[in-house]
Amino acid sequence: MKIFRKLLCAAAMAGAMASSAHAAKETITMGTMSWEDLTPITYVTKHVLEDAGYEVKVTEFSEWGIAYAALVKGDVQIMASQINYAGQDYWNRNKNRLEKLSPVSFGLYQAVAVPKYVTIDSMEQLNEHVDQFGGKIVGIEPGSGLMSDAAKAVKAYDLKYKLIDGSTAGMTAALKSAVDRKEWIAVTLWDPTWMMVKYDMKFLKDPKEVFPGPQGYYWIGKKGFSQEHPGAREALAGIYIPLSAIAEINVGMNDGQTVQQASDAWVAKNADRVKRWENMKKY
Repeated sequence: MKIFRKLLCAAAMAGAMASSAHAAKETITMGTMSWEDLTPITYVTKHVLEDAGYEVKVTEFSEWGIAYAALVKGDVQIMASQINYAGQDYWNRNKNRLEKLSPVSFGLYQAVAVPKYVTIDSMEQLNEHVDQFGGKIVGIEPGSGLMSDAAKAVKAYDLKYKLIDGSTAGMTAALKSAVDRKEWIAVTLWDPTWMMVKYDMKFLKDPKEVFPGPQGYYWIGKKGFSQEHPGAREALAGIYIPLSAIAEINVGMNDGQTVQQASDAWVAKNADRVKRWENMKKY
């Protein structure tokens, strides 16, 4: 009977400890712009943090301003951003209340692009073909860093074009329609993206260097995140996602997978690399 009581007490203590461990599981809230370069970074990182024992919740945003406001307020704790260029204005306005955690990728390039069958190669040639391009450059969401740079380029090159605000989906549809008909079209575009390959695109040369060079991606967080979550900070510091991985995940998404499915497929295919990322100090 005494043995039974001891076993029962041991089982109860084990259950209490397990319950306590479960209750103590930290939750990390991640924000992401719903763009095809940032969502793969977010969901691959989500996988790594979950492997490290965290519960991770992701909120997607469509505008930088809303995303940064949520980060400052604490509605989300971390977010990946190109703070040097694409998200620079928002970072500069809020950086006293935020902290840079770690770099996570590098090489993003954004500029004006055309299909390779278009017989010009430079921004300086655009004004010679206004009618062929319909007098417009098809853009994406207003307020994005790319659209800000494109507006500067229109002025710098004195282009006789209208820069069309819209959405990524709208630009993609216009690009597909033009390529299907072999029509001339100029769009604001970036790399990595499946569109560069699918539609055989090229960036127009930018001799005035209006568009920034290759950009880096950083994890940023609400001020104090590193101190409050040292284990998560250490996990983030171990992750580096190359552009080729982002492009591969984009292809999966374009083929009908969700970003979660495409990211999980890449993680499974690159299990050894991910395991090296996770070889971190335990807190």
